[in-house]
Amino acid sequence: MAGENVSVVFKLYCLTVMTLVAATYTVALRYTRTVSTGDLYFSTTAVCLTEVIKLILSLGMLAKETGCPTRLKNAIVEHVFLSPKELLKLSVPSVVYAVQNNMAFLALSNLDAAVYQVTYQLKIPCTALCTVLMLNRSLSRLQWFSVFMLCGGVTLVQWKPAEATKVQIEQNPVVGFIAIAIAVLCSGFAGVYFEKVLKSSDTSLWVRNIQMYLSGILVTLIGVYMTDGEKVLEKGFFFGYTPWVCFVVFLASVGGLYTSVVVKYTDNIMKGFSAAAAIVLSTVASVILFGLQITITFASGASLVCVSIYLYGLPKQDTSKLSRQGTDNEYKQKLITVADSESAQITGKHT
Repeated sequence: MAGENVSVVFKLYCLTVMTLVAATYTVALRYTRTVSTGDLYFSTTAVCLTEVIKLILSLGMLAKETGCPTRLKNAIVEHVFLSPKELLKLSVPSVVYAVQNNMAFLALSNLDAAVYQVTYQLKIPCTALCTVLMLNRSLSRLQWFSVFMLCGGVTLVQWKPAEATKVQIEQNPVVGFIAIAIAVLCSGFAGVYFEKVLKSSDTSLWVRNIQMYLSGILVTLIGVYMTDGEKVLEKGFFFGYTPWVCFVVFLASVGGLYTSVVVKYTDNIMKGFSAAAAIVLSTVASVILFGLQITITFASGASLVCVSIYLYGLPKQDTSKLSRQGTDNEYKQKLITVADSESAQITGKHT
């Protein structure tokens, strides 16, 4: 019993952390882009800094995994300096994730945190489609039904986006939705691609992360130069950074790594509850911080999304067991029929 209690407590801990990270990151990023006073920071530098912190943290985790500096050095030399093909392979999700992260900043500059949180759940059908096409997996009828339900819920939310009365900057919901759509496509493809690379070899997760973040730093630096190069040279890399901005960078870097580690200890139903709870928390925070006005279409759409997430995460029914049971029942029925007919024949002979 003690072991079960510890297991339940740990799963609840994982669920709570994932929920708080998802909701807090969205609300905090929205706050830094729309409400926070002072000069607006360059989002491209925040994305680049996030990649640097993820690399440092991954190096620390690899050091802990290898156990000694010599093994750490050998692992880095073997998998980084002597594996240019692997680095090139991991540069694909690096580019895609860089685009996704920049699109998140653009989306939250034009959409409320709650609307963003609901709409971003389109990553579920996108990931499902990529899984079917790239990993040759199949979805149950219930999962396909939940995918269409989710799309319907997002459509309701976007039909007439809820307005935030405390946001003073000019916003463009169309630009925000296009940014989310691009981010969702990037999230689905990059996640499934990275999973395929991980399962194609026995290479450590932290080694793969290091390979990806090295490419990511290079890609995001190019993004900084191409998008805000002149402004960064004039005002500085950390122009406009406040404690809130640093908090957003911290959540983006630590939250992603933490979630990737603890996800294996939770099931799809718990992850679904986490996403639904994050939507609720983001909505409450948006009402308080940004003066979000809840509409009937938003409430209906958000409810549909929460239900669809739950349905999508339900475990698949083991059809092999069902078919086996069906075969056994048919076999038993045949035996009963044969026995009945034999007894009938014996009875007939006696008469």
